[in-house]
Amino acid sequence: MSNDEQNLRIVLATNLSDLQAADHDWDVYAQLRSVKELQTKSGKPYLVVELADLHGVVEGKIWDNAPAAMAATKETAIGAIVKLRGKVKMWNEQAQIVIERLKALEPGEQPEGFDLDQLVDPALQSVEDLICGTLVFDIETVPAIDMRDLPATVAGALSDNAAKKDMDTAAVMGMSPFFGKVVSLAIGDGEAEPGSEAAQVTVLAVPPDGFKIDECPPWLRLMSEPDLLRAFWALAAKAECVVSYNGRGFDVPFLVARSMIHGIPARVDLVSSKWSLRPHLDLFELVTQRGRGPSKLDVVCWALGIESPKGVMDGSMVAPAYAAGEIVKIAEYNAHDVRATAEVYRKCRDMILRYRSDWAPNRK
Repeated sequence: MSNDEQNLRIVLATNLSDLQAADHDWDVYAQLRSVKELQTKSGKPYLVVELADLHGVVEGKIWDNAPAAMAATKETAIGAIVKLRGKVKMWNEQAQIVIERLKALEPGEQPEGFDLDQLVDPALQSVEDLICGTLVFDIETVPAIDMRDLPATVAGALSDNAAKKDMDTAAVMGMSPFFGKVVSLAIGDGEAEPGSEAAQVTVLAVPPDGFKIDECPPWLRLMSEPDLLRAFWALAAKAECVVSYNGRGFDVPFLVARSMIHGIPARVDLVSSKWSLRPHLDLFELVTQRGRGPSKLDVVCWALGIESPKGVMDGSMVAPAYAAGEIVKIAEYNAHDVRATAEVYRKCRDMILRYRSDWAPNRK
């Protein structure tokens, strides 16, 4: 085969893990996760895109010598399924695709020779109506293990850690993903107008063993912890920005570790790039006073004139309430935190973020 024939050859990737440096072009189907508009040192524009499927995440670049692909990418909604063509190169030992063509798939379009199930997480089916561009979330956790069932060395390490922190052992267990579990995950749309139907907070919750709820509120969805974790990562993969309050310090590492324990891929990187605004905006990092004073969510809400999320329940009361079967009460408390976090987000969006060069309006 001549070099010209090799260069004309196009190979369809069955998924992103197929991609490797080759002497041919690749046709690729993927979800468009993010788009960054940048410039070279000489002032020429280029795009850096993040592409994802169920098997991985790959970075792509579009240079100014592919103006049609650049224009199509700018017009494509984040989260859309796209077909692209390009060459794969290795950069820092990672596959990177230089995109020559790109187009968004039309709704209902079924590509020949490719299984779209490679792109659509089955966990999304139970929460598809909760997909949004700005996903605000918060979790509640409780101890998951009886300390008497632990190996002696593990129990000893737990007791030593609790003594060093001057904390009750049960409290330490609830704060650790190795001894605790997620029992409530509240989710809201940060861009929804307060009071609108879209602003309704939904809570995914894990009921205690042996407890039944006679009347489940419409905003509450009961499921197992593994299904809750799968649903979170499916929604996070669809969001342009995931918003939390101290999520880098607690919620995300807890979710990642619990997912690993259950064998569930944590398919979105919400930990790296501490000071980046996307894909994870931790409002605590944005507004904290770095030790100059208390910066808990209720303190920030008080300062900004937002209703405090702390009412008849606080974090220390979650575990006893769970043991008593009060999952609805926990879910209400969790939802209140998300409503408050969403209001803090909107304040930050309007008063801080819109003036930053590294923040751009959400693309619908």
